[in-house]
Amino acid sequence: MAPIADSSQQFDEIPTVVGIFSAFGLVFSVSLFAWICCQRKSSKSNKTPPYKFVHVLKGVDIYPENLNSKKKFGADDKSETKNKLAMPKNSLHLDLEKRDLNGNFPKATTKMQGFPDLENSSPKQFAERKKDSVSPDSLKSITSLSSEDKQDKLGTLFFSLEYNFEKKAFVVNIKEARGLPAMDEQSMTSDPYIKMTILPEKKHKVKTRVLRKTLDPAFDETFTFYGIPYSQIQDLTLHFMVLSFDRFSRDDVIGEVLIPLAGTELSEGRLLMDREIIKRNVRKSSGRGELLVSLCYQSTTNTLTVVVLKARHLPKSDVSGLSDPYVKVNLYHAKKRISKKKTHVKKCTPNAVFNELFVFDIPCEGLDDISIEFLVLDSDRGSRNEVIGRLTLGSSAEGTGGEHWKEICEYPRRQIAKWHMLCDG
Repeated sequence: MAPIADSSQQFDEIPTVVGIFSAFGLVFSVSLFAWICCQRKSSKSNKTPPYKFVHVLKGVDIYPENLNSKKKFGADDKSETKNKLAMPKNSLHLDLEKRDLNGNFPKATTKMQGFPDLENSSPKQFAERKKDSVSPDSLKSITSLSSEDKQDKLGTLFFSLEYNFEKKAFVVNIKEARGLPAMDEQSMTSDPYIKMTILPEKKHKVKTRVLRKTLDPAFDETFTFYGIPYSQIQDLTLHFMVLSFDRFSRDDVIGEVLIPLAGTELSEGRLLMDREIIKRNVRKSSGRGELLVSLCYQSTTNTLTVVVLKARHLPKSDVSGLSDPYVKVNLYHAKKRISKKKTHVKKCTPNAVFNELFVFDIPCEGLDDISIEFLVLDSDRGSRNEVIGRLTLGSSAEGTGGEHWKEICEYPRRQIAKWHMLCDG
């Protein structure tokens, strides 16, 4: 009987041994998976950082959430020299040199020249200097204002420019604005903020935070743009748009500042600048363009058929580049909007062909209390779409808008098309 007991004991020990080996195998698998994940994470952190800008607000680095750049980096010296020769003068590209494992550039010595900062500011680690004039040509373009513009004081914008040679980064610090006009008639104040665009390619668009109820906002916000070679700084232009936030309607445009960088010298340190804010669109004297629309009133079904056909001679957006226009159609009854439609966006063209039809139901008999508004806008993914021009058709409309509306009422069931000049949005 003794051998039978030993064999049963051996069979009882087999599951225990299998369980121990299974536990060791599971622990080993989990450890191996964790080690592989750590290796992948560390390898990703050592890669070259993407093409981006860094927004510094009071010493805090804020990286943008949505970066649309999908460019690849890391070309050899031969291909890099070929790209530099073949690249057009006004194009931006990533000029990244050899880095270490952490993505840092080798240190380079730059000439610095001392200059005191703005009023009530502490000394900086790097030198600063102030330069009021850029070049005779750019000075003429900036200061060539009419007497009416000089009478309308819109305030002064203070900012600084710098180029970081170690990181190949262009740095713009928006310090403050003084003497802004009050856009809110009740509180006699404004809620200002600033949108900045680097022209001519409009790839870099940033904006400051909104400061509430002030006419002398102190922003002190720094925007760093990587991948801009120093040799291309001369071809760029800075466009500052000063706006006042409005919670219930479109933000009010206070004015703008246009700074051509031709002739600027940033190799000797930070450059402090201040410019008078001028009225928007003072340089756009070519008009807002034209819009061709066709309307037909069906008295039997009490509907209004609207066809947005074409737009032509649309102005350039932000003083450079072509617009991406689309048309928004609003139907009003007794000055209250009751319906809205919009066309598709047409890319990079001043002469857009839409050919889109919309049918609106009229809530009343006749068109006496009805009016229709056409807004031609420039599509912009990075910020709020700007209005290029506006057209209103109705019984109280003036000019061709009123004449077109009168013909629609007199000849129902007839499709009538006309060109109209767009007014300022």
